Amino acid sequence: MSSILAENQRGLYAITPDSSPDERLFKMVGDALLAGASIVQFRAKNVPFTQTVGLVSQLAILCRTRDVPLIVNDDLDLALATGASGVHLGRDELGLLPKARTSHPRLIIGVSCYASIERARAAVSEGADYVAFGSFFPSATKPSAVRCPIEVLRLAREELSVPIVAIGGITPENGGALVDAGADYLAAISGVFDQHAIPAAVAAYRRLFT
Repeated sequence: MSSILAENQRGLYAITPDSSPDERLFKMVGDALLAGASIVQFRAKNVPFTQTVGLVSQLAILCRTRDVPLIVNDDLDLALATGASGVHLGRDELGLLPKARTSHPRLIIGVSCYASIERARAAVSEGADYVAFGSFFPSATKPSAVRCPIEVLRLAREELSVPIVAIGGITPENGGALVDAGADYLAAISGVFDQHAIPAAVAAYRRLFT
C-alpha cells in the first residue's frame, strides 16, 4: 500500500464533477483540501487529454502541498503525465492492473468493484491499494447504476486488508451507516462540489468519521 494512502486512512474522497475543467475547478478543489478532504479524484470522462493535462498537473502540485493523494479516473497515461498520486480503474480496466502495478510500484491504484466482492478479491490479489463499492443510494451522476447492498461493505471489511471506498448518492445524512458498516472513505461529487459552501460540505462529511 502506498504510504501516502496509509496516512489518510479515513475520510472524504472528493470526486470532481464530470464537466469541462477550468480554473474555477482548481479553486473548488483548493477549498475542499483546506477543509480537510482526504483524497481527491479528477474525473472528466469526455474531455480530451490535451484539455486536461495542464490543469491536472496543477492539481497534483496543489494536492501534494496538502499531503493529499490526487487520483485520476480511468486514465493511467494522464496520471503518469501529470505526476498524480494514482489512478482509479473502472469496469473494463481490471486487466490493466497487473502491468500497472509492476511498472509503477509507487502508484496508488484503486478499482471499482460495484457490488462484487469477487471482483474486489481479484483486484486485491493483483495489487490494488483500495477498492470501491457502490452505488449505495440513487445518484444523479450514474442514475442507472446497480445498487450495492450494505452487506457487501461488511463482508469486505471482514475479508480485505485494503481501504474500502463507498460511492453513490452519499450525503452527510445517509453516510453514517456506511461508515459503521466498514467504509474507510465516503466518495462524493455533488455532495461537495455542487454545494454553495464547499468547506461546510466537507466538514459535514468529516464529522461522520469522528
